[in-house]
Parts: sequence; structure tokens; C-alpha cells
Amino acid sequence: MRFLLALLLCTIINTAFAVELNGTAIQGGLIFGKAEPGSSVSLDDQAVVVSEEGHFVIGFGRDETGTRNLQVTSPGGKLFSKSIPVERREYAIERVDGLPPATVTPDPAATARIKEDARMVASARQHRDSRAYYGNGFAWPAKGRISGVYGSQRVLNGEPRRPHFGLDIAAPEGADVLAPADGLITLTHPDMYFSGGTIVLDHGQGLSSSFLHLSKILVEAGTFVKQGDLIARVGATGRASGPHLDWRMNWLDRRVNPQPLLPQMDNP
Repeated sequence: MRFLLALLLCTIINTAFAVELNGTAIQGGLIFGKAEPGSSVSLDDQAVVVSEEGHFVIGFGRDETGTRNLQVTSPGGKLFSKSIPVERREYAIERVDGLPPATVTPDPAATARIKEDARMVASARQHRDSRAYYGNGFAWPAKGRISGVYGSQRVLNGEPRRPHFGLDIAAPEGADVLAPADGLITLTHPDMYFSGGTIVLDHGQGLSSSFLHLSKILVEAGTFVKQGDLIARVGATGRASGPHLDWRMNWLDRRVNPQPLLPQMDNP
């Protein structure tokens, strides 16, 4: 299994039981692991999905703090244990005042629709496949200027809004959106209230990507795609101020940052 060279390689050997960890324990970060096939893994006593080859992934939320406890048990009963302190990071905060109330708070009539959209997305993210489809790493799903980053937040009329959990790539209407890694399409929707045209792509083991504001969706739920496959077109649907791709990633219920997984963009 090939991991991105940009990730920090850390191999730890405990009583002749080797566990390989690649990544950084930081808010929004991911760590990819490799243990002996047949091993079991837990994070804070919660079971973590492991592939037949021994690959697994864990992630850390935007505001996660404290220390996580990772335990790996080999088929022979040997135990690997590591305490993982989660590093804090700084986020950009933007304050905007004087906005009309209607642009800050959705119409109450839209509440039911917003809740149903959230339910569908949450259901799509419940898919669990033990296979590590993310194993060949990640590529850029679109090319363009980075117009928004993970973790940033706006304070509108003095009210803190939900942080931005995605990576925004500004691109022309209709530009290609490609699968950044292999995976199974678990949701497509042409018009969600906030995100407009939306796709959820499962990369295995609870790691998923979401693609928002799409103008056209070119795949169906249940389709398996390979890295680089054309899946959609960039748009400005939903609540978007202009055409761009909003790419988000989750590990289970934790929203994580896709940008550290990527190589430098060529000719944005």
C-alpha cells in the first residue's frame, strides 16, 4: 500500500509487534495505520475497522482536544498501546456586520428541508466497508484557486456561524470534478438547501468525501469509481456566491481536512 510521501512516517516496535503510523495528530488530521493482518484496533475503547491486510485509519475533529488512546492487538495477543495527544491549530476568523437578517438565518419554512438533507447525508456516511479504498492516496478533484480553507469561521452580525469544514476550489461553471480516490458513491442529490448538487463518496473504513454546489452529477449511488474518474461538474448551486467546488471529508462523525493529503497542484 502506497501512502503519500508528505505524511510523516513513524514506525514503532513494541515487543516484536510492529505498527506503522503515517500522519499527524492535529485538529482535522488523519493517521493511516498498518498492523499485522488479523489484528484488532481500538481508539479510546471504540473499535476501529481494519482491512484484511491490516490497514486502518483514525481522524481528529476540528475542535478535538486532549489525548486519544490507540490500542492494537495482534492475532497472537500481543498488545501495542500509544497515547496520542491532539495538537491544536489556529483558524481564520472573519467578522461581518450589518447584513440583512434574511441572509444570516434561513427562512423557517426551510427548516424541515434542511433537517431532511442532513439526515440523508448522515445516513450515507454510515456505510462501513473494511477495505481501504484510500490506499493509493488522494489527488485533486478539481483545479483552481483555493478560495476557502478548512476550519475557518465567520461571525455574522455578532453571531458565530458554523465553521467551514471544506476545501473550496474556485473553478469555472461546468469544470470537471474527479474522484480524488477510489470509493463507492453512497449519495447523489441534485438540490440540497445549503449544498445544492451533492455527492457523498465512501473511501472505506468510515472515511468519506462530500462534493458540494455541483451543477451536474454524472454518477449514480451504488457506483464504484476509481481515482480520476469524472463524477460531476463544478457549479454554484445551493447557498454559494459563485462557482466553486466545496470538498469535505469525514472520518466517522469527525470532520477532517483533505488538504494535507494532496500533492502540490500543477497549473491551478
